[in-house]
Amino acid sequence: MNPDSSQKEITFAHEHSFLLVIAFLKFTFHLAVNALSSYGYFRDEFYYLACTDRLDWGFVDHPPLSIAILSISRAGLGDSLVAIRLLPALAGAITVYLAGLMARELGGGTFARALAAIATFAAPILLGMNSVYSMNSFDFLVWALAAYLLIRIIKTGNQQLWMVLGAILGLGLMNKIGILWLGAGIALGLLMLHRDWLKARGPWIAGGIALLLFLPYVAWNAANDFAHLEFIRNATSEKYSSLTAVKFISDQILLQNPVSLPLWISGLWFFFFSDTAKQFRLLGILYATAFVILVVNQQSKAEYLSPAYPMLFAGGAVWLEQVLKDKKAFLRPIVAGFVAVSGAVLSPLAAPVLPVGSYIAYADALGIKPSTAENKELAELPQFYADMFGWEELAATVITVHASLSEEEKEQCVIYTGNYGEAGAIEFFGKSYGIPRVVSGHNNYFLWGLGSDSIDVVIIVGGVQEDHRQNFESVELAARSQCRFCMPYENNLPIFIARKLKRPVHEIWPFTKNFS
Repeated sequence: MNPDSSQKEITFAHEHSFLLVIAFLKFTFHLAVNALSSYGYFRDEFYYLACTDRLDWGFVDHPPLSIAILSISRAGLGDSLVAIRLLPALAGAITVYLAGLMARELGGGTFARALAAIATFAAPILLGMNSVYSMNSFDFLVWALAAYLLIRIIKTGNQQLWMVLGAILGLGLMNKIGILWLGAGIALGLLMLHRDWLKARGPWIAGGIALLLFLPYVAWNAANDFAHLEFIRNATSEKYSSLTAVKFISDQILLQNPVSLPLWISGLWFFFFSDTAKQFRLLGILYATAFVILVVNQQSKAEYLSPAYPMLFAGGAVWLEQVLKDKKAFLRPIVAGFVAVSGAVLSPLAAPVLPVGSYIAYADALGIKPSTAENKELAELPQFYADMFGWEELAATVITVHASLSEEEKEQCVIYTGNYGEAGAIEFFGKSYGIPRVVSGHNNYFLWGLGSDSIDVVIIVGGVQEDHRQNFESVELAARSQCRFCMPYENNLPIFIARKLKRPVHEIWPFTKNFS
């Protein structure tokens, strides 16, 4: 056996074992929370599950990759809360590991690698995103992979890595189009710092691969009147209209953990001004480009920039390691411990760690008020947590109303809801009760349509009785859905039985459209 080879293996194991431990702790944290939590499915998870039953090359509010992944996962693992949240937990763990690897590639030692991984773990936004199934966990992973590959390309000049980067960017676009900001940052960085690289084929091949992988979603949009662009316009002008550039900037501190602010600021300094990181300035340009695009947009959610922070944590950790050396080295474990403890303190505000009553008391003690980015009325819980309550109660109420119909009415009945959360929840919990088709005008439910024109009875969830009477000869209040801790507009929700349409359903349906 080659002694040099053995030594390399030992060195590799030593360098990576503690990063694997931190990543494993991240993974097990989410597994434990999901297994023990008293919270339920998140609103969007019901919609994602509904999308897996109707696979397509695109959806009104997102590209198809996260749905395809969930479909595969659901087929193999089922759709329990723990099962569907397994992959977000794994994606989060890999993201934490990659933050440490980035610090290593940037020249950091053990402290820098550990600190980058811990800071990524301790970021409230990532704790929250990895707690539910959505496209966002994979978005963080794609940004981290792209940043890591860029660092490797800069260090090695390996042209084959451009093809890998192109595939990652293309898959990222098929997950979330915010990867366009990442692509814009890479392009601007090449133009500003590495124009000579554009003479080689690597960057162009990467762009071509990314575009090729993204084309199916572009084609889907072209075939559906560019539904996603309409969704973005509506979301910006309506539910995100209260957002401002000032709030976007201030929320960066809160989402990444206020204690970690000096770390990622140091990361920016490292990439832009440190002589030792001059070759990696492209990563600073990448962050700045995405930042400017989102600030100029005005109504951007602060979380849109969050996937860019693991690379800043890595850069900041390397810079801090250089500062805290010799006689100051004793401060290193104190800094890392402080970041880790702050993450633990903030974790109940980001992930459903505490029972509801304990959470409310904890948030009150910290002076934290319920929050939402969507101009919605709130009660005791922030929207992220409130959207995990009330769904089983709603489904049970609708199932009871449906059971009260005659057999003849059941054959000509559909259930209509005001939003995809209600529709998805009723579908999910009602699938074993023989409920009829659930329809809605919200996002992709609108494109899925009614399925039939021969509808005589509609169970309507929500709305105003007098408004419904414009389309039906008879509208009867059949029940109300009650829920504790849910969003206020989902509580005391009226359930109507509407009979005998006044005009053909194909004339009414276009007016239900709600892309938001």
